[in-house]
Amino acid sequence: MNNDISAPQVETDVLTAMRRPGLAWLTGLGLAGLLFAGGLALWAYQIMHGMGVAGITHPVGWGVYITDFVFWVGIAHSGTLISAVLFIFRARFRTSFNRAAEAMTIFALMVAGLFPLIHLGRVWRFYYLFPYPNQRQLWVNFRSPLIWDVFAVSTYFLVSLVFFYVGLMPDLAIAARHRSGRAGKLYRILSLGWTGNLRQWRHYGRLYMFLAAFATPLVASVHSIVSWDFAVSIIPGWHTTIFAPYFVAGAIFSGTAMVLTLVIPMRRVLNLQEHIPIDHIEAIAKILLLTSLIVGFSYVIEHGMAFYGENLFEMEQFRFRALGHYSLLFWIMIVCNAVLPLLLFIRRLRRSLAFLFVLSLLVNVGMWLERFVIVVCSLARDFDPYNWGNYLPSPVECGITLGSFGLFFAAFLVFVKTFPVLSITELKER
Repeated sequence: MNNDISAPQVETDVLTAMRRPGLAWLTGLGLAGLLFAGGLALWAYQIMHGMGVAGITHPVGWGVYITDFVFWVGIAHSGTLISAVLFIFRARFRTSFNRAAEAMTIFALMVAGLFPLIHLGRVWRFYYLFPYPNQRQLWVNFRSPLIWDVFAVSTYFLVSLVFFYVGLMPDLAIAARHRSGRAGKLYRILSLGWTGNLRQWRHYGRLYMFLAAFATPLVASVHSIVSWDFAVSIIPGWHTTIFAPYFVAGAIFSGTAMVLTLVIPMRRVLNLQEHIPIDHIEAIAKILLLTSLIVGFSYVIEHGMAFYGENLFEMEQFRFRALGHYSLLFWIMIVCNAVLPLLLFIRRLRRSLAFLFVLSLLVNVGMWLERFVIVVCSLARDFDPYNWGNYLPSPVECGITLGSFGLFFAAFLVFVKTFPVLSITELKER
């Protein structure tokens, strides 16, 4: 812990952030709530009128909804990276971000889980996705990567939720000491009798390390499985072995950008500047730069493999991406994901909060466009020219997408006023 900040001051600063909400918080929650309500209303409209109100059609049967699913699963990955992987490597700067990143993981996975249901259309048939005995002796196709997604994402969600809750328990006990009435009683119940004695800390340390080690392989496995939704097909632009590491790097890249998007305003609004120093933000910016380089290299490899292999279908696919109907989205993707992050080589910009916030927003835009280009372009231009066709998202799809962002930000804003947004016990050790 910083020698200039005492342990009681750490508790006071972090718990003060949970007090009465200010105007900025209320404004943000109101806007996010309106977006979520609008998206929910459009989903209800789609359920009543059928999938015809969406823009997906032959040959593009996957559109914005699958793009959103892959995007939100990717956002969730940085929470495990910052919390679990950096904990194993004893990176001290993680203490400024791990609680927010873990909460971001939970909320992003909750949002991601909605999109297969939205894309399903007949949402009341969702239980067909799960293997369960029935009188007709029907089972899901375990060879389908769509079923692999169900197991991978649900496992990742449960492990992330347990990891988040275990790390929160000591802070809940501290919050219970500082709060009275129903709130204090609720925190006391959620802390599961935590008193902070030596025996509890010994078991806590072992369990936390076990969960971190268990969650670390999920960083690579979950988004690899999501990438196999595409890679196991024979569609040009999808059928490639690079998709697993490419998707994992992209997921960490987009998730790190979202962490900056959330933490930079939170740091200012909740007056946590002393506990989230610029040096720690610069360290996260370096991770953003590293993953951007990997993603940019993957772009080069994708196009190089297509033209080096002299496969006419692959060559046409990547020519279409760069010069075809969606070329503007493709080049915006390249600029946001591979060009602008190169400015992070400049130390002054790595320490500029305004620049990092704007860059994180642009990276999120670029990574959403990357998923859109991958999903839509390959379906719009497959093997048979007579089967070609372009896709335009409908207002319903766009509104539901905006509603998903509203749900995510609303959930995070409620979180920062309900639980300690920084790990008090880890800040004391710093």
